[in-house]
Amino acid sequence: MMRILFGAILGLLVAYPTLGAIVLAVVAAVVSQPPVLVFAAGVLLWPRVARTVRGWAR
Repeated sequence: MMRILFGAILGLLVAYPTLGAIVLAVVAAVVSQPPVLVFAAGVLLWPRVARTVRGWAR
């Protein structure tokens, strides 16, 4: 699934070079905001943290 998604994104960036510039600008804007990065990390890591804490309770 990830290969298909990566291929589709790469194909879009090759077909529409201006899309690459837009994506790069959005990524740069998001990365320059530390609260956004912390929120994204929390969303991605929450299931693992919850399982770990549940394991401590046993």
